[in-house]
Amino acid sequence: MSQNPRPWLLPAGFEDILPARAERIESLRRSLLDLYRSWGYQQVIPPMLEHLETLLTGVGQELQLQTMRLLDQESGRMLGLRADMTPQVARIDAHRFHADQPNRLCYAGTVLHASSDHYGGSRAPFQIGAELFGATGPAADAEVASLMIESLYLAGCEDLVLDLGHLGIFRNLLGDLPLDPASESVIYLAMQRKAADDLLAALQGFGLAPGRRERIAALLQLQGGCGTLAEARAILGPSGTGVTDALDELDSILASLQARHPALKIQIDLAELRGYRYHTGAVFSVYTPGQGSAIGMGGRYDNIGAAFGRGRPATGFSLDLKQLVAPVQNDQTARIWAPALADPALAARVAALRASGQVVIHALGSSTDGNLAQAAALGCQQALVEKNGQWELVPVA
Repeated sequence: MSQNPRPWLLPAGFEDILPARAERIESLRRSLLDLYRSWGYQQVIPPMLEHLETLLTGVGQELQLQTMRLLDQESGRMLGLRADMTPQVARIDAHRFHADQPNRLCYAGTVLHASSDHYGGSRAPFQIGAELFGATGPAADAEVASLMIESLYLAGCEDLVLDLGHLGIFRNLLGDLPLDPASESVIYLAMQRKAADDLLAALQGFGLAPGRRERIAALLQLQGGCGTLAEARAILGPSGTGVTDALDELDSILASLQARHPALKIQIDLAELRGYRYHTGAVFSVYTPGQGSAIGMGGRYDNIGAAFGRGRPATGFSLDLKQLVAPVQNDQTARIWAPALADPALAARVAALRASGQVVIHALGSSTDGNLAQAAALGCQQALVEKNGQWELVPVA
C-alpha cells in the first residue's frame, strides 16, 4: 500500500469548517430548531448509518446512487451511510409514535453523498428540515412550504423565488398507460429536457385518445406566474378529476402562501418532475440570485412509511446549512482579553461578561494587565485593565 505523501488532504467533496463559519452554522442551526419548535415540530436525532434496505425504502434511484455502503462486521449485513434523513424520520414516525393524529418532526445533521450534486459541491451537506406526517390536503403542504420560507428569511436569504408544481398532474395525464421502465424513462427524460418533439415521439404507439398526447406535451409550456393555473384549467380541463383535484390543491396552496408571504415571488411549473419516483403530490423549490441550484426543496411523499408497517400521508422540506452559510474571509467575532491574575474581582468580572454573551480570552502564563501586545495578537478589540480597584474595559490599540 502506497503512503499518502500529503496526508492532510481531504477526499474530494469534503472540507473542514473553520471557526468563524462553524460558529455561524451552529448559531443558525440553533435558531432554526427553535423556530421549528415554536411551530410544534419536535426534534429527533437518527443515527448516521442504518441497514441499507432501511435507508433506501421508498426512495428514488438518485438516492440509491448517492448512498455509501459498507459491511457490518457484526451481522454481515450491508449498512448505508445516510444520504438523506427523510427516510429515517419516516421510520421513526412509523415505529416510535402510534397515535393517529398528525405528527410534526424536525432534524438536523450531516448526510453523506457518494458524489457531488454539482461541480465543487460538498459531499457532506449539513441537512436540516421538518416533516409533517398524518395530514392530507393542501393545508399541510402550505404549512411546510411556509415554514421553509420562514427558515430562509431567518437565514438572511433575500429575493426568494418559490417554484410550485404538482406531480399528480403528470401522473394522472399518463393514467393507465402500459409503460415499461424503459419507456417511462424516455418520457421522463424528455420532460426534464423540456423537449416537446421527443416527448410526442415517445408517446406514439400507445393509442392515446385524441388530444391526450398534446395535453401531456402542453405541460412543458405551463410555467410562469400565478395566472398559469387558470391557463392550465383551460388546456387540461378534459383530463379528468385527478388533474382537476391537483390544480385545486395548487390553488389552495398558492392562496395560503400569498396570504402569509405577500412579498414572495411565486412561479408555477407544471413540468417540474423533481423526485418523480419519490414525491406523490405538490412539490416546491426555492431559488435566490447568485445560487445555481435550489436552496430549499420539499413536497409531498405519501406512504413512505408503508414499508415500516405504517404508511401515512407525509410532506416536508430540507435545507443545507453549508449552502446557506458561505465561507467567512475574516473572523469578525468581538473578543476581550483578560490578564492571567488570580484575582477574585477579575474572575467575577470575566464571569459576568461571558454570561452576557461576550467572548473573553484569558492570557496564559505570567502575563500582566499591562501586556496588551498579546491581546492584539489574539485579535482582541478590548482588554480588562485594573483602574482604581475596578476592572474596566479599554480599547486595544
